[in-house]
Amino acid sequence: MRRGAAIFGTIIFFFLAPFVVAGVMPWWLLGWRVQGLGFASPVAKIVGGLLAAAGTLILIDSFARFAIKGLGTPAPIFPTKHLVVGGLYRYVRNPMYVGVLSAIFGQALIFASLDLVLYGLIVWLAFHLFVTLYEEPTLRGTFGDEYEEFCKHVPRWIPRITPWRGAPASPE
Repeated sequence: MRRGAAIFGTIIFFFLAPFVVAGVMPWWLLGWRVQGLGFASPVAKIVGGLLAAAGTLILIDSFARFAIKGLGTPAPIFPTKHLVVGGLYRYVRNPMYVGVLSAIFGQALIFASLDLVLYGLIVWLAFHLFVTLYEEPTLRGTFGDEYEEFCKHVPRWIPRITPWRGAPASPE
């Protein structure tokens, strides 16, 4: 896949997947209304805003890295040519999913919504099942030892404190 096509496909997928999961669905569930007083404090709203903003930045960085460095898209039907192990992938194996979840849980804090907390947990479970049942076996089959080495050193969900310094085989 040429870089231009990878960038175009990645942009399209961004609006079909994480934008819907972390933006449209929370809006549909809440209509952007505060749901309760349980944890709607100003501090919770600030923390939620920072979490949602961080999640968005994580997504943008990860999507750009897939298109520019991996020469593919996050969409399973147009996968990357190269295993992406640079940037935020040096800290956590699945920064895209972490970014989506951060955006959802950030919004849960902003809008004091237990519905969004429950939605975020359901989204996490769906991500976990997809990652363990499809994505990881596919990456093992495609990238073999390179992916195994990456998995040995980089955790799936909880980021490392320091970046993994393994040498990437792809042009990072």
